[in-house]
Amino acid sequence: MSQKEVLKRSQVPVELTWDTTTIFESDAAWEQSFTAAENALNEAASYKGKLAKSAKGLLKALEYRNHVVQLVEHLYSYAHLKSDEDTANTLYQGFQSRARSLYSKLASELSYYDTELLEADEALLRSYLKEDSLKIYTHEFEILFQRRAHILSDKEENLLAQASEVLGAAGQTFSILNNADLKLPEILGENGEKVQLSQGRYGLFLESKDRQVRENAFKAMYATYGAFKNTFASTLTTNVKAHNFNARVRGFKSAREAALFSNHIPESVYDALVSAVNEGTPLLQRYVALRKKILKLPDLRMYDLYVPMVDDVELKFTYEEAQEIILKALAVLGDDYVSHLKEAFKNRWIDVLENTGKRSGAYSSGSYNTNPFILLNWQDNLDNVYTLAHELGHSLHSFYTRKTQPFIYGDYSIFVAEVASTTNENLLTAYLLKQFKDPKVQAYILNHYLDGVKGTVYRQTQFAEFEHFIHTADASGVALTSDALSTKYNEINTRYYGPEMTYDAEIATEWARIPHFYYNYYVYQYATGFSAASALAYKILNDGDKAVQNYLSFLKAGSSVTPIEALKIAGVDMSSNQATLDALKLFKQRLDEFEALIQ
Repeated sequence: MSQKEVLKRSQVPVELTWDTTTIFESDAAWEQSFTAAENALNEAASYKGKLAKSAKGLLKALEYRNHVVQLVEHLYSYAHLKSDEDTANTLYQGFQSRARSLYSKLASELSYYDTELLEADEALLRSYLKEDSLKIYTHEFEILFQRRAHILSDKEENLLAQASEVLGAAGQTFSILNNADLKLPEILGENGEKVQLSQGRYGLFLESKDRQVRENAFKAMYATYGAFKNTFASTLTTNVKAHNFNARVRGFKSAREAALFSNHIPESVYDALVSAVNEGTPLLQRYVALRKKILKLPDLRMYDLYVPMVDDVELKFTYEEAQEIILKALAVLGDDYVSHLKEAFKNRWIDVLENTGKRSGAYSSGSYNTNPFILLNWQDNLDNVYTLAHELGHSLHSFYTRKTQPFIYGDYSIFVAEVASTTNENLLTAYLLKQFKDPKVQAYILNHYLDGVKGTVYRQTQFAEFEHFIHTADASGVALTSDALSTKYNEINTRYYGPEMTYDAEIATEWARIPHFYYNYYVYQYATGFSAASALAYKILNDGDKAVQNYLSFLKAGSSVTPIEALKIAGVDMSSNQATLDALKLFKQRLDEFEALIQ
């Protein structure tokens, strides 16, 4: 199957679309359920003040909460999938908007649950949890009790809630400035023509074989951000101050402690990652030197880090061929896993082709009572094979979790969200390297892998270091001027990439365009997830059935245990730096292989 032109939605073969009738048979059925959910929400207030009166009353309230949350999630899943099929379809735009509003109402109506339970006598609640019907909620309540020390009075919580919009305004201002108001200039393209620079095109320009195009894009991008560096310093500083303020008023020692506490991640995980990656920077610098040599450049600049080191290799795969490759590559995960991959292909979990108005990119989505659907915009190339393997990792993780866990534990933390998807990518790489004996093809695959480690483990940890600096500096009273931010960013960047790189002054202002610095200690999870996935793929390929069973147990754990404990089930302890050190050891091995192939 190959696609030469973008189809209208009506032209896409049914078998290549996801089957949303498994959520709701029709739009009319969705409308009926929406009305039922609205009516169910009217009951929410009836439980207020009664949550801790008796074990029976507590169970009834919790079961009611579970019921209404599932109803609303189910509605939203259908609405957003149908809307993403064709974003111009106003009917489904309306469905999605109504579902979002219902979500907001749900959150508001149930907002008293946590406060009321935390105000109740803990010993009394623990006595309730000993009842057979409530034992299942023990872990949920343990997590709730841990929050007690950081919950304020009703009056204070109300004030913080009212101030939340103001405290988050800096991030919103950055987003509007970055995505809407900032005007990027035209540059000279590969044919000497003027082309418009954009956030989306910037990455493509940096992959250009024409070095002048890469330089043009780089200089134009940072000249634009440099002109507003004081404005971006102001938005970033204000955002950091908000994080530090929230942490301080809730009794945390630091913004990092507060951010990681929400996912039950010890700070040692963050420090372990940074220490391991710092130990491994000589490998990154060796990669940089090799890139300079392969590209035959007199000097290597930051805008030379994304152009492929291997000439284009004609690796074309149809969607049908990709399915076969993935089934073979992931066969090491056992018959049960493969059977569910086949189910995904056969039972239309996947919306395959690009069509007019369809949301771009790829994702895995769904809710507790739906299939774990996948959106693709298929192109016949290797990157899309990796994308399919990646999203199937997410979907199978969701499938096993929802099949095994009750609703209350039927999801998983963002900390582990990328582990299953990236494990699949690692297994695919190992399979492809064995499958294709052509040295040029092997070099192409290794180039893909090496760039992934560079962009995920090293770059995201670099960001994590900078993010921690700006929070600790502000907490210590250091003024985060644009000059101070640029000086620190340049120091970290130079320390990572080393002496083989020639540094243009503009790179010091890269901090100004990175949205992750507004996400409150989020970015490090890309690097920890990649490290964990690398370790797990190695175990699966080398330790046999026991490693596979441990991995499947991890996929089934959901949120019934903390993320760190879930990974320990799989055989990886992220509180130490061993997984990251092992990931970098594999990076070295693959770097050796790549170097031998291109000599």
